[in-house]
Amino acid sequence: MTPRFAVVGLVASDLAASLAFYRRLGLVFPEGAEQQPHVEAALPGGLTLALDTEDTVRSFHPDWRPPTGGGRCALAFHCGTPAEVDAVHADLVGAGYHSELKPWDAFWGMRYAVVHDPDGNGVDLFAPLPAPSA
Repeated sequence: MTPRFAVVGLVASDLAASLAFYRRLGLVFPEGAEQQPHVEAALPGGLTLALDTEDTVRSFHPDWRPPTGGGRCALAFHCGTPAEVDAVHADLVGAGYHSELKPWDAFWGMRYAVVHDPDGNGVDLFAPLPAPSA
């Protein structure tokens, strides 16, 4: 059997804060997930986002320490339109999350922005820009 990519895993320093952030982006976690040591949300295409508390990771890897120097990974969320990139960015920043990059029209043809989740992971927001008219 060939291994198949299936799960993106994040370690959350504050699970409730991470759940609130990712729920704002439309991910669905079970009711009462804030009290669990490990939670999962189904992603499009059959992938799963898994969140573990730091204590959970230390339960099987006692010497584990959080990385230093910034985020632990980057995730990207496709928005339907460039205006939605702006709206989602404004919603997250208005809710107190850190904006790494304000929305801008990237040279590769996308509206793009980056916000940090509660653990400093970069979360990209993007949507294709309209094709230039000839």
